[in-house]
Amino acid sequence: MEVNLTEEDRYRLAKKKVEDIKGFYGNLTSYIGVNIVLIFINLYTSPDHLWFYWPLMWWGMGVVFHGLKVFEIFPVLGKGWEDRKIKELMEKEKEERNKWQ
Repeated sequence: MEVNLTEEDRYRLAKKKVEDIKGFYGNLTSYIGVNIVLIFINLYTSPDHLWFYWPLMWWGMGVVFHGLKVFEIFPVLGKGWEDRKIKELMEKEKEERNKWQ
C-alpha cells in the first residue's frame, strides 16, 4: 500500500521520530546517572551485600528494548508490523461482519 504524504505529514513524522530519539537519550541519561548513584550508595552503605545490579539489569533491559524500538532494529514491533497487524484486524472484522449478514 503506497501512501503519498504531504510535506506537512513528512514534517510531522520526522518531528515525532526526533522526539522518540530524544526520549530514548533522556531515558539512557537517567539510567546512567541513577545507577551511578545507586552503585555508590550500595558500596558505601553495605559493600558486603551487593544489590545495585538488580536495577542495573532490569532497567537496562528496558533501555535496550526502548532503543531497539526507537531505532527500528526490533522488527516485531516496527512500523511494518503495525501496518500488517492493522490490515489483519480490519480483514478479520470485515469477515466477522459479513459472516452474520
